[in-house]
Amino acid sequence: MNFSKSILAVIVFALTLGVMPEMSKAQTSIGASYEIRNEDPQNGFGIRLERDIFQKLPVVNLGLRGHFSYFSEDNYVSDSGVTVGDISAYDYGIAATAGISLGLVSPYVGTGVGAQTLDISSTDDSNIFWNGFVGANVSPIPVIKPFVEYRFQAADSFGSLTQDANLSDIRDGNTGRLIFGVSLSF
Repeated sequence: MNFSKSILAVIVFALTLGVMPEMSKAQTSIGASYEIRNEDPQNGFGIRLERDIFQKLPVVNLGLRGHFSYFSEDNYVSDSGVTVGDISAYDYGIAATAGISLGLVSPYVGTGVGAQTLDISSTDDSNIFWNGFVGANVSPIPVIKPFVEYRFQAADSFGSLTQDANLSDIRDGNTGRLIFGVSLSF
């Protein structure tokens, strides 16, 4: 992992956990998720850390989120029949969220930036992305919040990696992903 990716990771989590005037009353949650996306590898897992900010607003919830996702597949074979070997992808980033509380259901939207890396048989390529998402938390118990989310992510293509490996299945960096998970609030 090069120096710029390390700096971005530190900044992401520092901003997520950063000190703001009302943070002593802030709600923090950590979540785990199963993620399905429209490019290979298609199935993965994620974690996220969220912190509410500006809690004096009556119905609107504003927050910051740091997230990390990992996707992998062993002995990958592309649709064109090319055996590639192991393929893995991971991304991390930071996002701003806004939502409203409607009883047990809390819909939200957000946008953010991050970095992603695609690793094919020990060859890797990285790029920066932006994302937007929409989702909802359900709170049957205030501490445990199941959620569902759809995230759209756009980035520059992994051009050099896909041309060298001749992989038509690895798309440019525009992906959608459906996320199912649960958060623990404290």
